[in-house]
Amino acid sequence: MHWLLVHVRRLRPTLPQCTEIDALLERHLTADNIAAECAYLERSHAQSFERPYGWAWLLMLAAELNRHDGGKAKKWNAALSPLADAFSERFLSFLPKATYPIRVGTHFNSAFAITLALEYADVASAAVLRKALGSKAMSWFRNDADYQAWEPGGDDFLSSALMEAECMRRILGGGADFSGWLDRFLPRLAVREPTTLFQPAIVSDRSDGKIAHLDGLNLSRAWCWRSIAQTWPASDPRRGIALEAAEKHLAASLPHVAGDYMGEHWLATFALLALL
Repeated sequence: MHWLLVHVRRLRPTLPQCTEIDALLERHLTADNIAAECAYLERSHAQSFERPYGWAWLLMLAAELNRHDGGKAKKWNAALSPLADAFSERFLSFLPKATYPIRVGTHFNSAFAITLALEYADVASAAVLRKALGSKAMSWFRNDADYQAWEPGGDDFLSSALMEAECMRRILGGGADFSGWLDRFLPRLAVREPTTLFQPAIVSDRSDGKIAHLDGLNLSRAWCWRSIAQTWPASDPRRGIALEAAEKHLAASLPHVAGDYMGEHWLATFALLALL
């Protein structure tokens, strides 16, 4: 949610709420506070703390602060930098020993973590981290083919299939290499198969914290479909299919971002990703 506030502040700097956003960031992003966070990480038994979801979101926040030009944001970015460095080092230490990816649709999803960390590596010109992330993603995912998409699970907020595709889009770029990989990974996309990837998940009880995750699945699918669609020219029918799927998923869950705490304390981040 800090990422969301900083991102909105950059996109809409004249919003009245920016005054409140600035006040909150002034309180939270201080050298003393970040030093306390770093000290917490240095405990001997905390090596896997928040791995990889929290690591990735912290780097996403750092990436967004790097994009700001104003003096306040530069100060906040400088304060946050030691924590960003700490999580970058954790990725560099962890990736070589991560033999297998985690493909679940929840916090432990490997493709999601790499996707967000890549954002930081690119914005912050962290070449060593970028290379490590790219190498690991290629070793995990480059040979995947004819993905069956056994989803959604009952508490998924990420699509293991589409998140992997979005991760590989960022690794391979939007050209022929990615197009060839995607043709192997989802070979029947042009006929809307696997069918489940084109159907929004049903959210039966938004007061249930696990079931409410499915709104996040719909929003994250919309994000991935819109991103993937941009790799095809307007004349390619797959572009229209992907954009149609994105709009369908967005319509299913965007109206429910607020209304119950189980969703509203986090869904806005995925809604913003889907709308960018």
